[in-house]
Amino acid sequence: MRAGIIGVTGYGGLELFRLLTAHPEIKEVFLYSSSKQGQLLSDEAPHLLGINENKLRSFEQLETDELDVLFCSAPSGVSSELLPPLLDRKMRVIDLAGDFRLKEADTYRKWYGKKPPNTSFVNKAVYGLSEWNKKEIKEAALIANPGCYPTAALLGILPLVKTKLINPKTLIIDAKSGLSGAGASPQKASHFTKANDSLSVYKMNKHQHIPEIEQTLKTLADTEVNITFTTHLVPMTRGIMATMYAELADDIQSHTVSEIFNESYKSKPFVRVFKENTDLFTKQVYGSNYCDLTFAIDERTNRITVVSVIDNLIKGAAGQAVQNMNIMVGLNESEGLQQSPLFP
Repeated sequence: MRAGIIGVTGYGGLELFRLLTAHPEIKEVFLYSSSKQGQLLSDEAPHLLGINENKLRSFEQLETDELDVLFCSAPSGVSSELLPPLLDRKMRVIDLAGDFRLKEADTYRKWYGKKPPNTSFVNKAVYGLSEWNKKEIKEAALIANPGCYPTAALLGILPLVKTKLINPKTLIIDAKSGLSGAGASPQKASHFTKANDSLSVYKMNKHQHIPEIEQTLKTLADTEVNITFTTHLVPMTRGIMATMYAELADDIQSHTVSEIFNESYKSKPFVRVFKENTDLFTKQVYGSNYCDLTFAIDERTNRITVVSVIDNLIKGAAGQAVQNMNIMVGLNESEGLQQSPLFP
């Protein structure tokens, strides 16, 4: 197959390039840029010197290049302008931004502060949470790749919400991300002097992933709920740890929770369910497409704590996008994603 990447110079785009060039079914990867066309990728990413010496292509060349799948890793607000003409050409597209995730235009306008995308394309988009939407992904022409935080949180809580083991109105999600989650462009929050040796909270009750999580709970678990969701930046390069707290619906035993998690993910190659009270750490999934889960029940308070860890650039972005591509074109969903985590 021939694949294309828009936005290859960002962190997610660079990871897409790394995964796709190692994918056994990808013959060629075309790279596109609006601001850096004609430059070498290694000019922006010196670690790729001698690995890729092709010049970045213009968006106009998308009109004539014959691609089997296109990945868009451009910022939110850009995808909705770039992608509709390509979708009209029956091209398979996977968008890593948030433009096509939210189904309600007013919700998108409120949380993203931008003009909503064309409703007809939003309605065609399939939410690409690979483990929970596989049937729809197979038939899709446009995938809205989930955000990194929603991926970590939803994989942890969907089994419990769907089986009504928890009271969703009590759900609190506390999530922490490495600095690569802030993107490649310099920002005040990710400046070394502010981020190093420090922990910061941001977008309290205003994060754009809040409606994404709520919408998915409604769609996949038939549960309408307003969640409490708080995000933090941690002075590390990669990784997300999402810690979820909720009241148990009844006097649930730990073996019941274990059975539900294991049943939910028994045929899912990239979700690893650990025993109750296992100490997880983000480095155990570093550089891989795995999501690792554990939980603990506090009988004193009748609450459950679920912990989920992912690499935000792989399972939270590029790896899940490749997993979705595999599903779309009928390949084994693990194809090209079997790398073990990097450790130490």
